[in-house]
Amino acid sequence: MAHFQIKDLNFSYPTAQGKKSLDGVSLSIEKGEYIVLCGKSGSGKTTLLRQLKSVLAPYGKKSGEILFNGMPMEKVSAWDQSAKIGYVMQDPDDQIVTDKVWHELTFGLESLGCDQKTMRARVAEMACYFGIADWFHKDVANLSGGQKQLLNLASIMAMQPEVLILDEPTSQLDPIAASDFLNTVRKINIELGTTVIITEHRLEDIFPYADRAIVMDAGRVIADDTPRNIGKLLYQQKNDMFAAMPTPIRVFYGAEGEGDCPLTVREGRTWLSRHYSDPKVNALPAKELREKIENPALSLKELWFRYEKDSPDVLRGVSAEIPTGSLYAIVGGNGAGKSTALKAICGICKPYRGKVKVFGKPVEKYKSAELFGGCLAMLPQDPKSLFVKKTVREDLAEMTKDEQKLAEIAAICEIDHLLDSHPYDLSGGEQQRSALAKVLLTNPKLLLLDEPTKGIDNFFKEKLAGILCKLKGQGITIVMVSHDVEFCAKHADWVSMFFDGQILTTDTPRRFFGNNSFYTTAANRMSRHVFSMAVTAEDVVALCNQNREAEV
Repeated sequence: MAHFQIKDLNFSYPTAQGKKSLDGVSLSIEKGEYIVLCGKSGSGKTTLLRQLKSVLAPYGKKSGEILFNGMPMEKVSAWDQSAKIGYVMQDPDDQIVTDKVWHELTFGLESLGCDQKTMRARVAEMACYFGIADWFHKDVANLSGGQKQLLNLASIMAMQPEVLILDEPTSQLDPIAASDFLNTVRKINIELGTTVIITEHRLEDIFPYADRAIVMDAGRVIADDTPRNIGKLLYQQKNDMFAAMPTPIRVFYGAEGEGDCPLTVREGRTWLSRHYSDPKVNALPAKELREKIENPALSLKELWFRYEKDSPDVLRGVSAEIPTGSLYAIVGGNGAGKSTALKAICGICKPYRGKVKVFGKPVEKYKSAELFGGCLAMLPQDPKSLFVKKTVREDLAEMTKDEQKLAEIAAICEIDHLLDSHPYDLSGGEQQRSALAKVLLTNPKLLLLDEPTKGIDNFFKEKLAGILCKLKGQGITIVMVSHDVEFCAKHADWVSMFFDGQILTTDTPRRFFGNNSFYTTAANRMSRHVFSMAVTAEDVVALCNQNREAEV
């Protein structure tokens, strides 16, 4: 018997004016399967996942049928759904309800009415299995984003669910924490036989290990097959979603590879070794780092900051100079202080030592209206914090009375069809694009972006890169904090590593990622044994093609 049977499911939100978010979806998910659900932002992935647990199902018009273990979902009791269907949300803070780690681990079990002996045993087991023992008694507020998400997963697994549903669970995690988290999910599927249904834009760590990949577009299922076949199908169809495929797949088809398409970095490495073991061209030209920066758009000198008087310093001597008209990316682990540095730049957090200069002028000498009126703007990590109105249109209208300008920015960010929607009815990626549009309407000369690619599909990431490139062409300087190393490697001009409250090193993307072993891209890990400093799939494809031409 299938765990879930979905039959001709249709759904539309009240504000959607008849547009379906789910359109005739029919699926069968067997027990113990590992299913990857992928698609562009707004394709219906989250809406579909929320239908699989009644308490999370959004309000709207629905038709069709969902069976869980052969029983209609509306007849499955709330207790059974809570006990048997676990759900991990995109934002870890949306799911945490208590103050201490151990309280959070016991909360679900208490809700199910577990006796104390069972509760103690399960909590101890989960703490050991997930490596939580060292921070078992900590306050939840003191955890990093990665620790919070791991705690959410452990709290759900303590209830021993049959199904684990995860909605972009690594969107706020750094690459190493994300990889560890997804490996844990895979382990749960393999060792416990738990059915896993996961949506994720970062497919490198999950796509090769899935039993099936399901691709959605405009509320419909457009492909349902093994990962290897899905990659081939999307390439043949020239589908936009091919851009989201793992690096080995994109390199193989981009280089017109022959034989079986590699899925993992290891398979990709083997394929490159077989065909390019003695390359005639093994490196692309590398841009040199400028030693001296004349008239920087932003200058940070020895910034020190702590949130409370007796707490440890979060910023510990941050210094940097950002060239005008450049895209400057800052990467680093969760909790390193990257977002705090952005807040210090725009005055939300005031350093107790050090200087911030914006276009050569100390930030404290700007009047608020002068600083935020056409000079500096920031897109925060949580886009929902920018939404204060009932529709996206009203939110954007707060920033400008010029309807033509509003329509132009809405078109650039591809949200013109969302203008009459409530911001909270949008998917994570759509919220991110709407928040970006609101920020761009302030006409900033210095744009601060905190995780701008979070929740955004790979197809729109290229559009975002185009927007940022256009802004740079207008002389606008962009400082971006990001966990998306692939995006930074491909589109940034400079990359800095943030660690222990300070910027340790700055270099060009090719040299920065090309010299790292773990904090690097899949393309570099796959190709470094044959090519030097190839850090994007496009780099590897270019070198493959150059070598193939050199042999002719």
